[in-house]
Amino acid sequence: MTQDALPNFSDFEPTLADEREDILAGLSAPQKRLAPKYFYDRHGSQLFDRICELPEYYPTRTELAIMRSHAPAIAEAVGEQACLIEFGSGSSVKIRLLLKTLRNLSAYVPVDISREHLLAAATGLARDFPGIEILPVCADFTQPFDLPDTQRPVARRVVWFPGSTIGNFEPDQALALLEVMRGEVGTDGALLIGVDLQKDRETLERAYNDAAGVTAEFNLNLLRRLNRELGASFDLDSFRHDAIYNSEHGRIEMYLVSQCAQQVRIGDRVLSFTEGERILTEYSHKFTPEGFAALATRAGFRLEHLWCDPDRLFSVQYLAAV
Repeated sequence: MTQDALPNFSDFEPTLADEREDILAGLSAPQKRLAPKYFYDRHGSQLFDRICELPEYYPTRTELAIMRSHAPAIAEAVGEQACLIEFGSGSSVKIRLLLKTLRNLSAYVPVDISREHLLAAATGLARDFPGIEILPVCADFTQPFDLPDTQRPVARRVVWFPGSTIGNFEPDQALALLEVMRGEVGTDGALLIGVDLQKDRETLERAYNDAAGVTAEFNLNLLRRLNRELGASFDLDSFRHDAIYNSEHGRIEMYLVSQCAQQVRIGDRVLSFTEGERILTEYSHKFTPEGFAALATRAGFRLEHLWCDPDRLFSVQYLAAV
């Protein structure tokens, strides 16, 4: 599966070399941190696909169940001749349900930071949905990017942002990202988004500390990627995965924990770690419906529909641009 099979592929892929100063700044901060977008090289994307199939990881299957249960209502809300723009498309499992459900779709624009994973998924979708124009864009979707031109007329642009990925961002960052989305959809546009809801600690911590250790491998793969692409010297056996629920802030916090005092090189920089020192790699905020609606309102959206599973673990929401 190559770019040649997708002549309308837009490639703005950032590399870790482009992000070197940001990475070094994060690892030099009092609370060492790495942005979750760095998880997603090809292997990281594959590992995340495996996470989504784990029995402990409720978000994916719950979101899919909501979409199946409310497919006609979702299609009615989106309307006809929409251009659907998926932020963080990954393997595009959920989008297949939408592509089968939405009426007279003008185009589908999957946007992802992992180039190879995006190409493979988009090529498969183009093969399976030949009547829909597929226009993949490799880009960091947290920043504004140019949307490709479509061949067919577009009645409205709708961003699809599944998986509650919005929860990976701190509140000010989430607001900024929603504002990017608002800018991309423009007048008469909308946002269809998966939003994880607040729930008990046991369910949450189990979802991010699976028994098979796939989430741990996903987390540690970030260090493997730094070694490969930036020439870093992380010893993966000297770090362990940990994920805890912070009830004060309503979020899962995922860390890589140094198991000894050690030094790591990235080029000419030397980074020191104490035993037990943690690198923050991901937040996953959980929302109340009222709290997320208020955040979206600040970004220029108005909640029109909210669909939940019977246990109110997760929600899919449709918000119109105002």
